[in-house]
Amino acid sequence: MKHIDEYRDGELIRPLVAELRQSLTRPVRLMEVCGTHTMAIFRSGIRSILPEAMEIVSGPGCPVCVTSASHMDAFIAMAEIPGVRVAIFGDLFRVPGSSGSLANAAARGAQVEVVYSPMDALELATRHPAELVVFLGVGFETTTPGIAATILAAAKDAVDNFCVFSTQKVIPGPLEALMQDPDLNINALLCPGHVSAIIGAGAYQPFADRGLACVVAGFEPADLLNGLIMLARQIAEGRPKVENLYPRVVSWEGNGRARAMVEEIFEPVDTEWRGLGFIERSGLAIRDKYGRYDALKRLDITIPASAEPKGCLCGEILKGKTIPPHCPLFGSRCTPANPVGPCMVSSEGTCAAYHKYGQET
Repeated sequence: MKHIDEYRDGELIRPLVAELRQSLTRPVRLMEVCGTHTMAIFRSGIRSILPEAMEIVSGPGCPVCVTSASHMDAFIAMAEIPGVRVAIFGDLFRVPGSSGSLANAAARGAQVEVVYSPMDALELATRHPAELVVFLGVGFETTTPGIAATILAAAKDAVDNFCVFSTQKVIPGPLEALMQDPDLNINALLCPGHVSAIIGAGAYQPFADRGLACVVAGFEPADLLNGLIMLARQIAEGRPKVENLYPRVVSWEGNGRARAMVEEIFEPVDTEWRGLGFIERSGLAIRDKYGRYDALKRLDITIPASAEPKGCLCGEILKGKTIPPHCPLFGSRCTPANPVGPCMVSSEGTCAAYHKYGQET
């Protein structure tokens, strides 16, 4: 296996840029479907050297960003229930709801703790037996197996004061919804690396069957450029297919053991995505068999109807229909220090990437 530095070597990168330009025979509009890809493309400067005929738009690949305003309001309300201690990943801490954020709730006295894994949340529960520790499950296929494993561990050790508020989502659903929008005009997908490690490259075959070029790529500059070259070639040749450029991590079938564990704990449900609305069977709820570990059942939580922040275009950005500099709030009312929408808060958010690395118009 190559050392990771080899994928960043300038001597390797320069000819790839030239090859990309030669591979393009007509305009290509592609969507990258991963928040980590969003940041990696900006960080590596790839947008600045793209041929004019190639356009990259960001899709719904940031799990914090696609968490609905309704779920954020439910998170905040739950955190303020006496006797509840909430465990979260750090990106969620400052995401605004209708009236403040989890950070504001913590300032008012709510018990909100940032953890690095669901197992850390389970450990919190063992250290605070008099409180109910609720882990906020916000993520895609990449993080779901870890949550499933934690619920199994809690059941095995009979930890009764731990549960999960699951808003876990699966990626194929929103892609299906987006690709049915004729105004989007996407003809290629740069498929996510982390998610694909779980679901496998074969999950994108239905999109290739409908004429979309698909490449699963890693996150280093050479990975990304080679992925763009493959997409350009598929389109030039008129032979859309799924190519896996990340075999050091991703297989065609995915991780069967992880998927089996997720299947044991979770079942598909319709769920709400910010900007996309409700999408059938695109979310994961905890099965009744493990209902003791489901915060929605344990605390009888109601998901309120909540509106998007006035003037915020996060929803349109997540659909690839606009870019952050076209939002009237971007860089003025909405900044990393004072975010209005989640796309400016998350480390994988498109607005955060534009603000940090460059403001294309």
